[in-house]
Amino acid sequence: MTASILVVEDNEDNIRLIDYLLKAHGYAPLLARDGYEGVRLAIENRPDVVLLDIRMPGMDGYEVAAALKAEPGLAGMRVVAVTASAMVGDREQIAAAGFDGYIDKPIDPETVIAQVERWLPEPVRSQESPGSR
Repeated sequence: MTASILVVEDNEDNIRLIDYLLKAHGYAPLLARDGYEGVRLAIENRPDVVLLDIRMPGMDGYEVAAALKAEPGLAGMRVVAVTASAMVGDREQIAAAGFDGYIDKPIDPETVIAQVERWLPEPVRSQESPGSR
């Protein structure tokens, strides 16, 4: 069973990079280009991990995370912030908002898969993951 990873990102370059990296490691990512689509896809597909941009127009990452955590059956879903926010207190604010983790932008192609796999649930992680081959 391959992990299900939802990417919610409004920047096309970042979408292409993350999509490419995940597919290269055997994942079939779900892609959402805004927060509303991300919430819909999360409810419909119940992914193992959500990679969530913080700064998006319309529904930002904080609002998406709150909506996912409030949705029955999704409260335990791993939600990881993917952001360039590097100001003092940003990591604390992200953790306080209910995010499980944090991946820095710009995205580092050399480490992003290991970072993503760190947040996979134990039953998925304990199987041979596509990125560990």
